Amino acid sequence: MNLKPFEKQQYLNVETFRKNGQGIKTPVWFVQDGETLRVWTQAGAGKARRIRNNGMVHVAPCTSSGQPLGEWQDARATTDESPEAIKHVTKLMQKKYGVMFNIFGFIGRMRGGAQYTAITIQ
Repeated sequence: MNLKPFEKQQYLNVETFRKNGQGIKTPVWFVQDGETLRVWTQAGAGKARRIRNNGMVHVAPCTSSGQPLGEWQDARATTDESPEAIKHVTKLMQKKYGVMFNIFGFIGRMRGGAQYTAITIQ
């Protein structure tokens, strides 16, 4: 996967697939970590469930509303709910998004979403 289009971008549009093959596009915050892209989300989120079922995804840099800013690329995604993976991605997200990431996490915890997963896209 060519990571150049994702440099200096704030949002990633990730298209995951339902069991019937229907694609669902979701704009998310992300960080680049070496040769991978990482996303932090609630473990029960639809995108996480769909990735656990089928790791093939399409990704493109995008606006906060999901409007693509570049070409879609095929990629492979995995989830990791281990404390180490979540801690690593949390640290990277805090560095990139600062206080906004902390506020977003607080709101998620208030909604009862205390279980998180780290998504790795390659």
